[in-house]
Amino acid sequence: MLGTKKIGDGYKRFETKAKEYVKRPEKTDTLLSAASRKADEKKNSLPEVWDNLQLLFDLVSAWRRGDYKKIPTGSILTIIAAIIYFVSPIDIIPDFIIGLGFVDDAAVIGFVLKQITADLEKFRIWKEEHAADGLIIDENKLEENTQNM
Repeated sequence: MLGTKKIGDGYKRFETKAKEYVKRPEKTDTLLSAASRKADEKKNSLPEVWDNLQLLFDLVSAWRRGDYKKIPTGSILTIIAAIIYFVSPIDIIPDFIIGLGFVDDAAVIGFVLKQITADLEKFRIWKEEHAADGLIIDENKLEENTQNM
């Protein structure tokens, strides 16, 4: 099985690339698109981390748009490095190895989740609060529905 040190070392190779994304957040659009496609294609291979992976994508997207700024630079760097690792076909265990290719991806995501648990939980709360704020009630439709009762 993959050890924590090997996972950490494998992920760290992508930190330099992640720094470029932190400096130029607009680059994350393409990265998130590729990561989302790969995640959708491999959803059955990632059941343990699926929900948190989607939350990581949401966090980076909100950070990129400037909607969520309460994330330390080190944490966003860690998340982006993990997403770059996830998208990369060549990593500790290459993705083309059937049955094993996503074990390391899930392990790296799990490793990163442990590193940023507090930041991710703060984002989850922020997201839930803002989802409630984003509800828009169309008063015209509401009025029509009450008149038809």
